[in-house]
Amino acid sequence: MDIQLLLSRISREIIFWMAWIIIPLIMEIIPALGGFLLLLKKRLTKKKDKPQNYFAEITLIIPVYNSAETLRACLKSVHQSNYPKNLMDILLINNESSDNSFEIFGKCQAEFNDLPMTWLNASQGKSKALNMALFNSHGKYIIHIDSDGILHPEAIRNMTIRFEQEKQADCLTGTVLTDFKAIEKTKNLFFRLVRRCEFFEYCQSFLAGRNFESELNSIYTLSGAFSAFRKSAILKSQMYNSSTVSEDTQVTFQMRNTLKKGIRLCENAFFFVDPIESYNKLYTQRQRWQRGELEVSHMFLKENLSFTKNFFSNFMVRVLMFDHTFAFPRMIWYFALIFLIFLNYPLSLVVGSVLIIYLLYAFSMFLYYLNVLMYLAKVKDLKKYYRGKWYLIFLLPVFNFVVFWIRFAGIINSIKQEGNWKTTTLTEEFQNIKVVLSKDFRLPQRIVKAIRRKVNNE
Repeated sequence: MDIQLLLSRISREIIFWMAWIIIPLIMEIIPALGGFLLLLKKRLTKKKDKPQNYFAEITLIIPVYNSAETLRACLKSVHQSNYPKNLMDILLINNESSDNSFEIFGKCQAEFNDLPMTWLNASQGKSKALNMALFNSHGKYIIHIDSDGILHPEAIRNMTIRFEQEKQADCLTGTVLTDFKAIEKTKNLFFRLVRRCEFFEYCQSFLAGRNFESELNSIYTLSGAFSAFRKSAILKSQMYNSSTVSEDTQVTFQMRNTLKKGIRLCENAFFFVDPIESYNKLYTQRQRWQRGELEVSHMFLKENLSFTKNFFSNFMVRVLMFDHTFAFPRMIWYFALIFLIFLNYPLSLVVGSVLIIYLLYAFSMFLYYLNVLMYLAKVKDLKKYYRGKWYLIFLLPVFNFVVFWIRFAGIINSIKQEGNWKTTTLTEEFQNIKVVLSKDFRLPQRIVKAIRRKVNNE
């Protein structure tokens, strides 16, 4: 009998640990380890860029929408670029701004008078504004940057060198990071910590995640904030599509799936964007990314979503499975932890399993941390800042846990609501929850009141 009890307990614990470890192991740890080894090999074997004597004419496209506060800083960063200014053709595409963006543009024309800049007005949304700019472009390479970001001085040069030296690269996404100097000016201590976690997330997303994907030509999205194309390639596409909130993902799918073009990361071309403005902004931004991923996947993958046929052969199917299909088992998995205690599992076992899973996630963050440090070697101030915030490795699992629930809410909302750039904020979601709870409890409250009146003979 004792042996049977022992065997029963051992089998239960084996099943328990397999169930709780296998999801993070498959979805996080194994990919992190594989990515670390591949990027380590890439870093150690990569040849130095050859000296570049020839520089092509480029067109720099900057969408403008109520950008008065950020436009000068953006254009100043372009002016400080080490790329020959006589080879730049800068198109600013105004999409119905209602502030004084044009006035700021006029002042910048006078201040940076050696920059060839043209202002174009568009009135049919960002996608069509970008398409109008593409038709008016003259450069061999077309580079898009957002008007609320800042270019690293060597970013444009590094991108054009990559195009010239890697003929199979038809599209490049730059490395987009949040501005660490702005992060450290944040007054609220907790929100500063959130912004630091966001900075680490961007570093690991681009310099580890997309860097790994670049080696396999499996980058899911060319970042709309900073991306570039060979003009000869992008003009063969259907260009930007206005039927999705994620036009950058849609054009990425076009270039790779339809035109079979090579998509790469230019890991040494940096573009800095403002850190997240508020919790509401974080909530709406991540939901919009999630909705865009679903919309574009539906456009291109609705005929190829067979799990058995395409899971291993099509990386886009795997991304969709991990981000969406597996989100529901993960949700159940998280909530199931609460009920394990009521199923006679020892509290120490449940807490111990959570701690082990947390440490596994932290270990994957540590591997990404090492990757990022390697690719920041030549950017001294950035590397110093990143290296000094090593403790965020242990906070990122918590940050990613919160972001998971935001993106999960995005999946639910994309089912319930039509696609729109205006996404429900966190504050609005709480208000909606209050309304729902109020309605749900209204009936019990009426019943209680009725019973009370009956008892009191009212």
